[in-house]
Amino acid sequence: MPELPDVIVYVEALDAIVTGHRLNHLQLVSPFVLRSVDPPLDRANGQIVRDVRRIGKRIVLALDAPPPEGEAVQSGIPREPGAAGDQESLLFLVVHLMIAGRLRWREPTDKVGLNPKLLLAVFEFDHGRLLFTEAGSKKRASLQLVRGRQALDALDPGGAEPLDATLAEFRAALTRESHTLKRALTDPHLFSGIGNAYSDEILHAARLSPLKLTRALSDQEVLRLYDATRATLTTWVDRLRRQAGGRFPDKVTAFREEMAVHGRFRQPCPVCGSPVQRIVYAENECNYCATCQTGGRLLADRSLSRLLRDDWPKRLE
Repeated sequence: MPELPDVIVYVEALDAIVTGHRLNHLQLVSPFVLRSVDPPLDRANGQIVRDVRRIGKRIVLALDAPPPEGEAVQSGIPREPGAAGDQESLLFLVVHLMIAGRLRWREPTDKVGLNPKLLLAVFEFDHGRLLFTEAGSKKRASLQLVRGRQALDALDPGGAEPLDATLAEFRAALTRESHTLKRALTDPHLFSGIGNAYSDEILHAARLSPLKLTRALSDQEVLRLYDATRATLTTWVDRLRRQAGGRFPDKVTAFREEMAVHGRFRQPCPVCGSPVQRIVYAENECNYCATCQTGGRLLADRSLSRLLRDDWPKRLE
């Protein structure tokens, strides 16, 4: 799933490409991707993109909007489209990529070059097309059109922005409830934009067990986690910007060779050389280094440890 660093780079690329341009037509290829009914999607056609922003893992295109159908237009009162005090008049196209959703930019002369089954929607501009795609059979990505800042804010889970929060704000969000660190970091109501991949990287950098409880952390551990969160996310934003090289990002993935532990089960930890471990649960997995994070103790895998019972190894050695 694209997370905060990936979404930031997407937003920056889109802002540079489509802000100030007219969305001529929004073609819905898969009707299942649309998760809103009012206002109707065709109200977005012909509107100027005023800015591109991020809400958690969602990407938002702010558009000028005609008055609601049936509403009279007051003449003689000029309005600057998209002005700060006029947020309630804007339309917002909200894209949630979920696990397998991706965005791709094509110039007017470029071929789509994709399996048509992957296409969910096409945003058509004079100077190119933005393709919204999703791989896999489970269609989870979504598109919504809402009107006004209040409706947009209702989609925000409200988690603290990890790159903006002070240490006190970070601590308050982290300890609001007693959860494991892995769960707390990936809860969008606590922290905005962090998912499975970067939580693994953050916890490895902080040298903390993913299963340690948030309220059991010492002051020093909270500070270590705070610093690791900011450093890890900032490093990856900068790295992804460099990899994009000023072009639209087209290699967005949750598994990258430069990652320390995420997706690197049984591969050597870059810090100590011990094999990376994992816990598999539901459709997710948690990757960690037992030497660096848990004092050599192997964390119980819900399915495998139950199967092996007494034969389940307790320590790395």
